[in-house]
Amino acid sequence: MTPQTRRQFLLTTAAAGASALCLPRAAAAPKFTTTLKTALIHGLPDEKFLTELKAAGFDGMECGAWDTAPEKAAAARALAEKMGLRIHSVLRGWAQFNDEKKFDEGLKSVETALLAAQAYGAETILLVPCRIGGGGMKIPKPREFLFEFDAKTGRISKVVAGDNAPYADYIAAHNVAIDATRKAFEKLIPFAEKTGVIIAHENVWNNLWVKPDLYANFVGSFQSQWLRSYFDIGNHVKYAPPEEWIRTLGKLIAKCHVKDFKLNDAPGGDGKFVNIRDGSIHWPAVRGALDAIGYNGWMTIEGGSLTPAEHRQRLGQILAGE
Repeated sequence: MTPQTRRQFLLTTAAAGASALCLPRAAAAPKFTTTLKTALIHGLPDEKFLTELKAAGFDGMECGAWDTAPEKAAAARALAEKMGLRIHSVLRGWAQFNDEKKFDEGLKSVETALLAAQAYGAETILLVPCRIGGGGMKIPKPREFLFEFDAKTGRISKVVAGDNAPYADYIAAHNVAIDATRKAFEKLIPFAEKTGVIIAHENVWNNLWVKPDLYANFVGSFQSQWLRSYFDIGNHVKYAPPEEWIRTLGKLIAKCHVKDFKLNDAPGGDGKFVNIRDGSIHWPAVRGALDAIGYNGWMTIEGGSLTPAEHRQRLGQILAGE
């Protein structure tokens, strides 16, 4: 190599190195310490559904057949486990404990669901206690809520800043539901412990416990491992960001439903449910919050118009922090 070509070679190499230093680095993938499992909701599973679930890459399912006889539930469990899948939860749904005429019936139905869940091999049942509203009852807009409540009883005294007189009926109905639900849970917790299945309290647009601090106070007040929260990521985004709910609830969260919600510009923060990743939820913040509270649990997609494979692909992006 002549002095001239050697000098040119060194200059070219140096320039290339400098250019490489100036190139933007690819963003590092988020590092999470928690592991999340994936599921869909279905009725009593059969081989066809479970085969499709397995092919899409899911880990298991939540079962909506809550009143199934234990023998039949045990057979469904065996079928799922044979395919390497879990029936991790049972969706009991609404129980109108605040209707005195339906209180005992509601208790009995929850006991039935707990026995079915035990036979399915499920860890939880999803229970929505009570619903209020309608009949011209005046209720604050989602972003207007500002609760004052008794930390011991969970009963509320105010729901907005300023004059609360227009909301007197709502406050009274809310407190009836709180007292009735407390009475029901106190009766059900020993039965849940006997079955080894957690009662996971979910909030579903029932006009109750619509702020994280109020909800966390109520669920946490029982101080029982058999009564926790089933947090739906899309249900309450119009009241507060999901990541705020997650950080407030912390270890009270037993399970998570995965839904998305598209907010509009209406003063009430209204909008509509959409497929996951098509709405207003900031999924990286949600994944980060779940990791921050140490949540190693199930992420079950509810609703949506996608195929199982499409659902699983989008859920995979969420689990990766995207």
